[in-house]
Amino acid sequence: MNKNPLFLLPLVFACSALLAADKEPPLFKWRKVEIAKISIGYGVQLTDVDGDKKTDIVLCDKKTIQWYQNPGWEKHIIARDLTKRDNVCVTARDIDGDGKCEIAVGGQWNFSETRKDGAVFYLIPPKDRTQMWTPVKLYNEPSTHRMHWIRHHGGKYALTVKPLRGRGTRNGVGPGLKLLAYLPPADPRAEWKTELIGDFLHLSHNFHPVNWDNDPEEELIEAAKEGVWHFDYSGGKWNSKQLTKDFAGEIRDGKLPGGKRFIVTVEPMHGTKSAVYVEPEGKGLWKQAAVLDEKLQDGHAIACADYLGTGSDQIVVGWRAMNGGGVPGIKFFAPLDKTGTKWREQKVSAKEVAVEDIKAADLNGDGLADIVAAARQTKNLTIFFSVR
Repeated sequence: MNKNPLFLLPLVFACSALLAADKEPPLFKWRKVEIAKISIGYGVQLTDVDGDKKTDIVLCDKKTIQWYQNPGWEKHIIARDLTKRDNVCVTARDIDGDGKCEIAVGGQWNFSETRKDGAVFYLIPPKDRTQMWTPVKLYNEPSTHRMHWIRHHGGKYALTVKPLRGRGTRNGVGPGLKLLAYLPPADPRAEWKTELIGDFLHLSHNFHPVNWDNDPEEELIEAAKEGVWHFDYSGGKWNSKQLTKDFAGEIRDGKLPGGKRFIVTVEPMHGTKSAVYVEPEGKGLWKQAAVLDEKLQDGHAIACADYLGTGSDQIVVGWRAMNGGGVPGIKFFAPLDKTGTKWREQKVSAKEVAVEDIKAADLNGDGLADIVAAARQTKNLTIFFSVR
């Protein structure tokens, strides 16, 4: 037997590596702060509005668009009564590199109408961004529902807008919805040209920008009646690829410990199930690795980020229990392995926050992502600050 202690070093290092790989992440700890009472809170964006290098909160409320200024969270209404019906979505991102965001809004929301309702606006900011912004109405497809700024080809940004349904459809039957990219002109008051990204999906509740190939352009993942689809602009056109088959309403992506990519859904639209899928080694559909929950009540939002400072992502799922008289809530899921099959669940909130939308960003500069939840029935805007 070799008695040289150096002989044992590789074995010690191997055992240490195994123990480190199996080490559970810390529990999620938070400090809850309700910063405002709101009407509905259809959509939330986290971005720097005024260029002070602090992440502010932009809220799409029932009849107003407003932002809350970090760190005191003073409210500034920047648009009011854009349409006769409710606002429904907002996107905010710095697209010209000046350190301050640009904002677009979707309105004239009508859940059941698919022929004429819907609206899209770009908001022109004044010099003092706490004052009212000037709306510019753009072309829209009926049932405007979600929107995102994305990095597009040629170093430019595009405004991507997704309806809930296709024009004239009933119960998810009929023409597919038109997912469009709007190309901003030099003068935002001029005509915005559009590109068709896809027009074959039905009943699509949400979509999300990603950059999986690490090129200058971002891609999109969209949840719909036909499952989750990936859209990538290459070769001068938009290309599509199916990732999953089951009807999905919400979609986000993240990285597991070890770096493997995953997507997480709420199924179906306004559904009860949240599932994790992992990227396959080769071609084909993504494999369902885990079901996080099957008892959500009106699941309505997901946010993936590193809330624990582990170098990988965790999942926050929110539901509003608007239909059926159930109890709303927020749950936190942390991965316990590199395969995405094992997750630890924590309850973050219950009846006090009925989630309409959730977003994540580091609001206080401590290196950890924080949670911002806008709530419909409970009519509150709440921050859950991550605590080490």
